[in-house]
Amino acid sequence: MPTSDPGPSVKDDELYEKLRGEGNSKEKSARIANAAAASSRSDIGRKGGHSDAYEDWTVDELHDRAAEVGIEGRSTMKKDELIEALRQS
Repeated sequence: MPTSDPGPSVKDDELYEKLRGEGNSKEKSARIANAAAASSRSDIGRKGGHSDAYEDWTVDELHDRAAEVGIEGRSTMKKDELIEALRQS
């Protein structure tokens, strides 16, 4: 699989390409690579935490989160569609 420049928004190109090679989506690979660049790779899986269920989020919050992970077509999605797209990313 030929590598390509993921763009300036990806902070750890090497990890991004490895994740893409494993079959992860562009959005998920970029999210993980950027999180790893912000701290250490070994800390990424241990962050933990809690977030409310997507059903408890407002549509505006869901749109913001969808923008963060790069979901296309989010501006026309209804709440249920946003939740489904976020869960699949």
